[in-house]
Amino acid sequence: MANFGSAIDRNYRIGYNERQKTGREGEQTRIDREEALRYLGIRRADPETRAKMDVIARYAEETFPPRYAYRIFSVENTEEGAALPEAGLVLPGKTAALTLREAKKAALLLCTLGLGFDAALRGAQARDMARAVMLDACGSALAEAGCDAAERELKALYPALYLTDRFSPGYGDLPLALQPGLLAALDGQRRLGVYLTDGFLMNPSKSVTAVIGLCDSPQRARVRGCAYCAMKNGCEYRKRGTACEKV
Repeated sequence: MANFGSAIDRNYRIGYNERQKTGREGEQTRIDREEALRYLGIRRADPETRAKMDVIARYAEETFPPRYAYRIFSVENTEEGAALPEAGLVLPGKTAALTLREAKKAALLLCTLGLGFDAALRGAQARDMARAVMLDACGSALAEAGCDAAERELKALYPALYLTDRFSPGYGDLPLALQPGLLAALDGQRRLGVYLTDGFLMNPSKSVTAVIGLCDSPQRARVRGCAYCAMKNGCEYRKRGTACEKV
């Protein structure tokens, strides 16, 4: 297991992006309704569908605020890939090498909605499958919104640095087999209750790990589009001759 020194420990942060804990209006993480509809494959929702989605989205926002943790590590470019020596990790492949090429530091991020969401989803599946499908889509969008909140916090903490695209194991050529190392670096099971299955999938199900580079100069988007997406081979949008970013 990696030995994290005090300097690294000072760069460990846990966030609870929920209005109830902060006591301030506007802190509650919001679901992008259009993104949730895209997860359902809906391009043009009718008013009734939008109204149902809004009710379920508000329920998810109020009941399952995302919790996130991130830690900052130095980055070294090696022949094996982008290395995070304090974490004992090497990120292989072109996605990490290209994205972190100019990064001196990188944030490892973990965000989760917790086991409560999974329990609510199972309950909805037993009672109302249509609601369950919408709740599942809202959960995915809410987990991503939690990652967005963590990124905003990083930008505020490091105003002189520029963030790269966020990328995750299973995206592009970054293997899922990195998940154990990422969770260990973030102490994810103890701090946020996230653990892995034998196939490197996370429980709770609405959990996301990600890597974000921190650079001295502005970064252009590098990991965008179907070529980098882990779902490209079975994507419903691609089957219809389009892409989710065009919907």
